[in-house]
Amino acid sequence: MSVNTTIGTAVQAVSVLTGWGPGIEALPADAARAAAGRSVIALERPALEGERFRRATRECLLGVAAVDALLRASRIPREVVRGSTTALIYVTGGAYGASNHAWVAADTARRGGSVSGTLHFPYTAPSVMSGEVAIEFGLTGPYGILIGGAAAAVDGLWQATRLLETGQCERALVLTVETFEECAELYARGRWLVGRPLVEAAACALLVPGARRTRYDAPRAPSALETLARARAGETLACAPLIALALARAAGAGDSIGVTGEWRGRRAGLHWH
Repeated sequence: MSVNTTIGTAVQAVSVLTGWGPGIEALPADAARAAAGRSVIALERPALEGERFRRATRECLLGVAAVDALLRASRIPREVVRGSTTALIYVTGGAYGASNHAWVAADTARRGGSVSGTLHFPYTAPSVMSGEVAIEFGLTGPYGILIGGAAAAVDGLWQATRLLETGQCERALVLTVETFEECAELYARGRWLVGRPLVEAAACALLVPGARRTRYDAPRAPSALETLARARAGETLACAPLIALALARAAGAGDSIGVTGEWRGRRAGLHWH
């Protein structure tokens, strides 16, 4: 599949949080070597203030923290993104797994007569992450939720581009979050399905109208940028294309950038040129 368009968009900013630390500056040169045998590189639970965040899951807090990091680093006031002119596209391969795992454990405890957990059932839904972000930043524009790995994140970037093209928004936030620690034993059972080390991450990209054309396609092989992002960050599933974007921008690629991603045999690519 190949789709050629004359859509004009640009990547205005990208934020990255990983288990290695904040920003791409924290990424090691070789993630596998830096992991030193660890299968999961975890991200700490962000210490966000507010009564609502006391009950929020870690992945929800990471999503809020990633958007906040983008706005702070770019010096964009929250008022700019608030309202119906900002779209939100959320992508994850398994960040809802932790909450589902916790709910199952709590339900098992209840059935066994033990004290139940404190997780509320609505927090087991993938949509709760984007919901918390929308509430925190006052986002009331178009939104979408995609479930999958890196290829789905590329799809998310393309969906954001389409929303800009059709005038449904003035800017679009593409947010990805992946957590693994709470479900480490499940990933260990299916270790052939994903690479190692598994590195928890949250990343956000801000897309705006721009002069560069955008092409969405299905490349047969990973780009050099995809390979670099995996080598430096490790396995971050849906966060990988956004980490690749951040690496490209840091290297001075400007608006001429191409990102690719793969998920369970399907590959997708998006190119600004």
